[in-house]
Amino acid sequence: MFGQAPPKTPPAFSSELRAELQSIRDAALQSDYAWQQLAHLTENIGPRPAGSPGAQAAVEYVADQLRNLGLEVHLEPALVSHWVRGEEKAELIEYPGQPGNTSQRIVLTALSGSSATGPDGLNAEVIVVHSFEELAAIGREKVAGKIVLYNVPYDERKALAGSAFQAYGEAVVYRLDGATKAAALGAVGSLIRSVGGANFRLPHTGHSTPSGIPDAALAAEDADLIDHLAAEGRVRMHLTLTPQSFPNVESHNVVADLKGSEHPEQIVIVSGHLDAWDLGRGAIDDGAGVVMAMESAEVLQRLHIRPRRTLRVIAWMDEENGGGGNEAYGKDHAAEMARHVAAIESDAGASHPIGFYMKMSPEALASLRPLADVLRPIGATIFQSAEGSPGSDIEPMVKAGVPGIGIIQDGRHYFDYHHSAADTLDKVDPQELKENAAAMAVLAYALAATPDPLPRDQK
Repeated sequence: MFGQAPPKTPPAFSSELRAELQSIRDAALQSDYAWQQLAHLTENIGPRPAGSPGAQAAVEYVADQLRNLGLEVHLEPALVSHWVRGEEKAELIEYPGQPGNTSQRIVLTALSGSSATGPDGLNAEVIVVHSFEELAAIGREKVAGKIVLYNVPYDERKALAGSAFQAYGEAVVYRLDGATKAAALGAVGSLIRSVGGANFRLPHTGHSTPSGIPDAALAAEDADLIDHLAAEGRVRMHLTLTPQSFPNVESHNVVADLKGSEHPEQIVIVSGHLDAWDLGRGAIDDGAGVVMAMESAEVLQRLHIRPRRTLRVIAWMDEENGGGGNEAYGKDHAAEMARHVAAIESDAGASHPIGFYMKMSPEALASLRPLADVLRPIGATIFQSAEGSPGSDIEPMVKAGVPGIGIIQDGRHYFDYHHSAADTLDKVDPQELKENAAAMAVLAYALAATPDPLPRDQK
């Protein structure tokens, strides 16, 4: 339009930077470092819930490995949750058509906001609802003294169409808030259909808001069973949950710096969270993210490439059940946020990467588009603007104006294993892990090596 300057074309990377980025990509694609680190975290250390011996062992292990790479390592204190699962079992003790002297076992797992039933458990009738609105319409008179089951499916068709995280968001509200809404109407227990797919009679755990009543997730098949039986008549359950919530304890974020050659005060973060739910071994959630970040530093050290700015590797603690790690970092580094150039977090599995979610100014996003040519052999060429933070651990930084970036991965089957006993090393494809590590390393080095830092959104 007359009188307006044409839109700026982002400057191409220099031939020297492009050559460095290509060498980083190729070296990461040939490296087994990330896989070896993930194997140790998941197989040798195992479950890593915050506040546990496994989490502490993982902190010490990752710190040692990063020191071995020559990074400057700090264990930064954070108060984190300390929750222990205890016993969890349930059976239907009354239901329509029940043969004499029989019961039916129900497969479930406690959620982190659950109160205990006591060692002897409790007996109560189960009522089934399919939405918060349906629960409200039933009212206190019919809810009080009963166990509420929310049978709300995770939309697997939506996930297979490429919208797994949208499907998760629609269902996970029942895990987060279902117990508090049921307790407000006098319920003595709250159950949800597990938020996840695959449905191999496998319950998925997770964080829930403390409500003062027992709170658990059922395998999808068992939620449907109770729904079917309750439609025919009265269903009663014997439920035993004995979780314990202890006072917060001190743990640590692992923070490791590869100092920049020209602007060591300017920081580019690569990260994943080290804690993991106790049912599985935390391979896709989120050991994979941690080892991708470790690989980003390892490949630079192996190639003897030094970034202009500091590359900071962070293994976060307590993402799953309280966020104590990111809260501590946000407070401890508040005065330095203007010097944080960007923060990358991977917490969506380890399947094939197709690009990046980016919470930053349009100008900043456009300046990174030349990376598409470098990442085209991997397929990570989508640069998509994000409305909110692309990761929960980097959210305090994003709120402070730091550009935030997450990796877009093939999420069609992520929630088949998420927060379940099936989150194990075999669910990670070694080649796809290499692709993710290469994508993170290339992006991180570009952010740390360009002459000018990313422009900030001035809004």
